[in-house]
Amino acid sequence: MITIRPRGRPAALRRCGAALAVLLALLFAVRPASADGLVLQLDLEGALGVATAEYIVGGIRQAEARNANLVIIRMDTPGGLMQPMREIIQAILASSVPVATYVYPNGARADSAGTYILLASHIAAMAPTTHLGAASPVSLGGDGAPPGQPAEPAPDTPPADGEEPEQHQPPLPDTTMERKVLNDAVAYIRGLAARHGRNADWAEKAVREAATLTADAALRENVIDLVAENRGELLRSIDGREVRLESGPATVDTGNVTVEEVEPSWRIKFLATISNPEIALLLGVIGLYGLLLEAYNPGGVLPGVVGVICLLLAGYALQVIPVNFAGLALILVGLALIVAEAFVPSFGALGLGGLAAFIFGAIIMFDTGIPGFGISITFVVVFALSVGLSMLLVMSYVIRLHRRGPVSGTASIVGGTGTAMEDFTGPGRVWLEGEAWAAVSDVPVRKNEEVVVRRLDGLTLHVEPLGRQDRTETRIDS
Repeated sequence: MITIRPRGRPAALRRCGAALAVLLALLFAVRPASADGLVLQLDLEGALGVATAEYIVGGIRQAEARNANLVIIRMDTPGGLMQPMREIIQAILASSVPVATYVYPNGARADSAGTYILLASHIAAMAPTTHLGAASPVSLGGDGAPPGQPAEPAPDTPPADGEEPEQHQPPLPDTTMERKVLNDAVAYIRGLAARHGRNADWAEKAVREAATLTADAALRENVIDLVAENRGELLRSIDGREVRLESGPATVDTGNVTVEEVEPSWRIKFLATISNPEIALLLGVIGLYGLLLEAYNPGGVLPGVVGVICLLLAGYALQVIPVNFAGLALILVGLALIVAEAFVPSFGALGLGGLAAFIFGAIIMFDTGIPGFGISITFVVVFALSVGLSMLLVMSYVIRLHRRGPVSGTASIVGGTGTAMEDFTGPGRVWLEGEAWAAVSDVPVRKNEEVVVRRLDGLTLHVEPLGRQDRTETRIDS
């Protein structure tokens, strides 16, 4: 028996296998290499407050949990509150992941509290056209000048022949408390700078004299580690750099990493919004409005609920932002005077006094000098005029409602005027307030004649003709 096998099949299979192998080789050759590490970027923008600190500290904790290679804090801040700043610095110093603070974009700044955070970071970097400094404690600059620096510098006088030029030393703070605050800030920032081998002398100068530096000058003065045009250049420049963590020396690996930008949660965004002085002032006034309307219209429920919620949110905001309580008292006095204007007409004296107290109170309450926590005078004036006018209108309307008397129930029916629907003596029908009522009259009543309700007996009206009642009252008077 002869078996015939096809000759072309094995060759075809070999050719298909070779083509598949070549295709797989090409696919593996062009496949992009996977990233070897993770870098988390946190954005510190605007004034540094409680919500910002929670966001930054939470981001560092997240980087530790995910075993990231690096945390980048992109900074552009005028400064902020001392306690949130210390919380961020403590998280940086205790972090098991290197933290690089990068002042970016061009034109950004790391003023006041931002300088402390920059110096505390394992890597301090800046974009070319940025600056840092002015780290003086604001509570000491009562006259508008930085602590330790005169409000107006003394004019330089040329030295006499053979004399050394006079060295003008900044004056010491006046009180013991001011000296304690200043010395504490100096020791704190010197320790942060010295930990990473940076210029501690200039750091002290930034506190005592509110000194500032541009990025290039900061690099020359050994205040920062490098200047980078963008994030990519930053990652390339610090790859392989050795830093000092709390656990010991570590090498930064940014050769092949994925950068993930961490967005603040909705809760942090909400807290940051209500911590704005202007929003806090708005919430407080809305809360007072709500409680006032609820007091004049019991049972309305909605104004009271909204008022309580807004007042609680305003109370939280006033706890986390610096305020002057004398200003808060002036605001309350101003609102009280505006309300009094509606009850006791004074030809505008109370109203104008209330507006003035409200404006000065709002300015004083948030005039703490801390960057990012001031309030716009234009906003205060426009808001005060709006509040005064609206409150005056609301209170005038409420007073008119109270003077109008009852509008429903028995009190609104007795004394009311209706129209007879038919001729009747005794029982009949009367049209009153859009309804047909059963009525009783002791005297004849003609159809379409106006009648006045004398009393209500169940659902029956006791009425009298309006015209005849007037004539009877006239004869009695005469």
